[in-house]
Amino acid sequence: MILVDSSVWIDYFRGLATPQADYLDSLLGVEAVCIGDLILTEVLQGFVQDRDFDRAKAMLSTLDVVELGGRDVAVQAATHFRQLRRLGITVRKTIDSVIATRCMRDGLTLLYSDRDFDPFVRHLGLRAALS
Repeated sequence: MILVDSSVWIDYFRGLATPQADYLDSLLGVEAVCIGDLILTEVLQGFVQDRDFDRAKAMLSTLDVVELGGRDVAVQAATHFRQLRRLGITVRKTIDSVIATRCMRDGLTLLYSDRDFDPFVRHLGLRAALS
């Protein structure tokens, strides 16, 4: 299953032609795609118009929602952050450590366009949908 990060959903809903948004478009209705609960919040809170919010909410409600956090994921995400920091890499957003950790724990592939996930792929084994 492919978990899609907010960075890709935002481009998708804005109609931007990025490799990740185009790939997402090709996956929808064909492959199993899921969204994280906190990613769902990030995406939906960005809509200004009620009509756009309602359309996105209806579309996203058809996807499986993955609960990203919890005690074990929180501790492992902090461990991953520290491992990367020892390598001289600082992940800018805590939520990215949580998302990457949930994907690794559950065997999910991540579709993203946020460069903060690259060290998780290179050093910790996160599976990326696009290389």
